[in-house]
Amino acid sequence: MGCHALTVATCIVMRDVVNFPAHIIRQQIVDVVAKCHPRAVKVGLVRTPEAVGVVSNGIVGMRRIVVAPGIMASNNVQLVDDDTIDAIRRCLIPVASLLVLRQVEAEKILGVNIATDSDMVAAAQSFIDMGAEYVMIRGGRITEGRVTALLLGNDVKQFFSSYNIEGWKRHGVGGALSTAVATRLGMGDNVPDAVRNAHEFVHSRIVYSVSGSGKRMRPADIYNAFMNLLSNNYQRAHDVAFYADRLCITTRYLSQITNESVSKSPKQIIAEYLLNESRQVLENSRLSVKEVSDNLGFRAVSVFCKLFKQQTGFTPSEYRRHIVR
Repeated sequence: MGCHALTVATCIVMRDVVNFPAHIIRQQIVDVVAKCHPRAVKVGLVRTPEAVGVVSNGIVGMRRIVVAPGIMASNNVQLVDDDTIDAIRRCLIPVASLLVLRQVEAEKILGVNIATDSDMVAAAQSFIDMGAEYVMIRGGRITEGRVTALLLGNDVKQFFSSYNIEGWKRHGVGGALSTAVATRLGMGDNVPDAVRNAHEFVHSRIVYSVSGSGKRMRPADIYNAFMNLLSNNYQRAHDVAFYADRLCITTRYLSQITNESVSKSPKQIIAEYLLNESRQVLENSRLSVKEVSDNLGFRAVSVFCKLFKQQTGFTPSEYRRHIVR
């Protein structure tokens, strides 16, 4: 993304997780801050109250701090003890420019059950009341068949949703997202813009990416580049030829690549991307159907409505009226 990251290690995973002594963590922070003057900081897994205190003292005065403490593993195993959670609550949450938590982590810290969108908003507000400037709660399953996240701050309340649940569950996606947000903050974005840009990056490069090795690396690279182009151009380009031309390949070869990678044609991938984006706008805004169509780059609202009904069985108006609760 155009930045250079430096890591202060707080623990190492072997058969078990081994915590570094607090004085080792302190010295790493001193060296990094003194020599490199970081523009933004992300705080990840910190596993002891002493380490939390050292980290908190080491980042005093920094203006762009993303706190993503990783309290729970992806299998919902608790990674830190309750004393450390209390230290995170007291020392790190109040200094967070953005606090990023999975839903189960928010439930653990607050001792509440999050079952509705309103619960999600109330939980995020509780963290803002603790001192966090913005809060993102991610990984909610409030609506069947999709994963939900909420960004809340004084000037924004935005829900994000994705139908690619398995993609967002991939190992390391949450860490990549919070690191990408910190990167964008370091490049000068405000928090809402940083979240949007980081989300687009992770969505195209990780959630919808494929891995490759050996002889198959080149096709995988092309597929990932196609998804990155799509995430940046879907509002103005819906034809396969546009993307093939920018990848310097034929439309036939692009079709071969996507069929091998995800068993879908480029046209199907573009249609699904547009459908998912249109669903999010219909669900989370009051824009008219024509405004949604215009924002997504359709040449006519009738073309948008036809595609939407082909994909969902509903017109956009019917979808908003009957599906969105």
